Amino acid sequence: MRDVDVFRERLRQSFFPAVPVPFRQDGTIDRLAQESYSRYLAGQPVTGVAVWAHTGRGLFLTSEQREYVYWSWREAIGNDRPIICGVGSRVSPGTAADAEKLFLQQAMEMAEQARNLGADALLVYPPTFYRGTIGQEEKIIAYHRMIAGLGVPVILFYLYEAAGGITYSPAVLQELFALPQVAGIKMATLDSVMTYQDVANLIRRDYPAVKLITGEDRMLGYTIALGADGALVGLGAACPGPQVAMLKAFGEERYEEFVRLMLQVDRLAECTFVHPMEGYIQRMLYILTLQGVIPAGAAYDPFGPGITEAERSHIRETLQDLNLL
Repeated sequence: MRDVDVFRERLRQSFFPAVPVPFRQDGTIDRLAQESYSRYLAGQPVTGVAVWAHTGRGLFLTSEQREYVYWSWREAIGNDRPIICGVGSRVSPGTAADAEKLFLQQAMEMAEQARNLGADALLVYPPTFYRGTIGQEEKIIAYHRMIAGLGVPVILFYLYEAAGGITYSPAVLQELFALPQVAGIKMATLDSVMTYQDVANLIRRDYPAVKLITGEDRMLGYTIALGADGALVGLGAACPGPQVAMLKAFGEERYEEFVRLMLQVDRLAECTFVHPMEGYIQRMLYILTLQGVIPAGAAYDPFGPGITEAERSHIRETLQDLNLL
């Protein structure tokens, strides 16, 4: 069993980029680009990385692809920096006669693979299979209890419903926070400031051991100021330097510097995390091409809406204004 208390300490003032996978247009992984990308990010001031998450299209990868991605990052960042693995299943009700059984089986297979590879923690995708079902709350709790039983530190994932998440009521959160293996919770509510505030206050008041991890790319600075212990964001897939510096500035009470950096980071998010939101992955990959990290032919997301010329132009101009090119 991996020590959850030790991992909780790793989450203090932490910054984990959720890393994308550099795909070619034929849907294959460009391994040379992946090696270049992992070397680049290993040289950045990041705590570790989150693989197989939404940014990394984890639920769409084959078992073999997941294993390759994991070892690519482990080789690049070494054993001293943690790797968080996203785990779950994209099976939905009605896809098979035994859909729920298949959903649970796939989620456990992914979680067991992560554990066996040596993942430092599991980021549990919201079990949207149960959204709107009878006994939804009990099923959500049982699902997390099942994965927590593997003995690996767990990070809960509160994702807004429009992005494929599910609402966790205060009662559900209280049950989940009480699970011994739960190290923290990633909040990604996009534009629901009230939801983030409510969960932050619940943790502060009743569950101080649980670490609050912001996944709020569009309000990263604000959520850090509201008490996040760390960040796990797709925005960190590129240009992590200013984001880490912002987190550090707040922790060291250099608030003028914090605000200056927050305004820069907000501009980066405002040109990448826009509608259609699923396009953010290819937009982040495009930044990596502009910075010479990966070739243009490896900046394709086969599961997203693509990127327009107008988006490319806006991103390029923003990065030039921010002196990130």
